[in-house]
Amino acid sequence: MIVILLGSPGSGKGTQSKRLADKYGFVHLATGDIFRAEIAQKTAIGLKAQDYLKNGRLVPDSVVIEMVAGKIETGGKYLLDGFPRTIEQARGLAEMLGRVGASVDLTVFLTLPREEAIRRAASRRICANCGEVYNVLSRPPKADGVCDKCSGKVVQRDDDSEATAAKRLMVFEDLTHPLVAYYKSETTFHEVDASQAPEKVEAALSAVIESVKAGR
Repeated sequence: MIVILLGSPGSGKGTQSKRLADKYGFVHLATGDIFRAEIAQKTAIGLKAQDYLKNGRLVPDSVVIEMVAGKIETGGKYLLDGFPRTIEQARGLAEMLGRVGASVDLTVFLTLPREEAIRRAASRRICANCGEVYNVLSRPPKADGVCDKCSGKVVQRDDDSEATAAKRLMVFEDLTHPLVAYYKSETTFHEVDASQAPEKVEAALSAVIESVKAGR
């Protein structure tokens, strides 16, 4: 089973992906995590991506697709977190999955009002040491500025300021509208209200996954 989880910055994709992976045994594939791992391991595809990043260029869709699709094996259970990001990536992914007899079973879009997305993004904090994510509104660290897991320093990333969050949201919206239309026509598609409490969002996502599993 292959599930795609789409959502704006601040919609809780990462949090919900981890919960669903634990609950259903999905392999959680997040583009950023894959990039970092491939670059750290100095794989051929990782070095290719690093060359683009070092020169301040966007990694081409073909490289991103190759990197993600290379992690997918026939018959596995995968949850794709925030990928694909463009129509080109979606079509490329479908083509590569088709070669191994696989396809996307479900796409879920976490909807969130624009103002709430910006508010949440600006409230996000991250541990500079282990990468654990916090939110000063809904999930602050127990000690201010100190990570619960490793005692590292909890900071606000530059791209989580309100101004930057608003710009990121504009880019996301421009790319996502055609992507949502594409998946509505190509796969089983559902929308879930991400403005609810995390537990309610998880319950709604679980209900959708269960309904798809029952219909297979």
